[in-house]
Amino acid sequence: MSQILVVGSLAYDSIQTPAGKAPKTLGGSANYFSLAASLLSKVRVVGVVGDDYAQEDYQLLEKRDVDLSGLEKVKGKTFHWEGYYEGTLNEAKTLKTDLNVFEHFNPKLPASFKDSQFVFLANIAPELQLQVLSQVDKPKFVGMDTMNFWISSKKSALLDVLKKVNVILINEGESQMLTGAANAIAAATEISKMGPEAVVIKRGEYGFVLFHRDHGFFSLPAMTIKDVIDPTGAGDTFAGGFFGTLASMDRRPSFEDMKKACVVGTLLASFTIQDFGVKSLAKVTLNDLRSRRHDYKKIVSFEKDFVEI
Repeated sequence: MSQILVVGSLAYDSIQTPAGKAPKTLGGSANYFSLAASLLSKVRVVGVVGDDYAQEDYQLLEKRDVDLSGLEKVKGKTFHWEGYYEGTLNEAKTLKTDLNVFEHFNPKLPASFKDSQFVFLANIAPELQLQVLSQVDKPKFVGMDTMNFWISSKKSALLDVLKKVNVILINEGESQMLTGAANAIAAATEISKMGPEAVVIKRGEYGFVLFHRDHGFFSLPAMTIKDVIDPTGAGDTFAGGFFGTLASMDRRPSFEDMKKACVVGTLLASFTIQDFGVKSLAKVTLNDLRSRRHDYKKIVSFEKDFVEI
């Protein structure tokens, strides 16, 4: 089994949705990713937290055997994001972002992390993503995420990162912003021309689109969930399930591998949205995941003679 290196944020989020409020609940891209990926593979985390980071929040990852030797603790407060969702919960509205100790984050990999075979560059500045890549020896498979802020403010550096990764996982609105394309299908093909062999466009309640430059498209809907509490972190959870699946196969991922990984990512994300922050995801077991896979299969599959043409 290959080791996964993830570099991203560990945070406290204050979230409000139509279902209620959750002040300073545990969040951050590296936390969501690690809790998902560690169900299937070994995970190494590089990040920074303040001296207010609770011991039980360290233990949450340690119980999943996540290697935290690359997690730096410095004087000050942990990154904090405050926002809310309305109506369909499709878009978060930011009220406040306090970078705190994350403002001066300078990712340095422990020597033991430099041989990581799978690398995920979560949503951090593209210059930092490049800095991380320069410290990894010979990764087998590299993925990245990004956001509208980096697309609008640091597009040149972002394009440099895209040339060095195998896959990007990006939401639909950001894919259109990056390319100027009118829809996810057009955006996926345009992004692939920028460097990555594969593009995964996360479409929230509508599922995902996977595009591979040599094999074309694969798309499925999201898992049907009646009561959505909080969609925060669903995309990072998807990425964790995606990379956890690929690393568990311990080989250079094929298109078929990526298709399976997208399904696992979708299923794990469906747990995250059922409670605030990482609360639901932290409780998920492999048996829970297998049970949900069984339910999902009934939704997305049909007998070959079901549709007669």
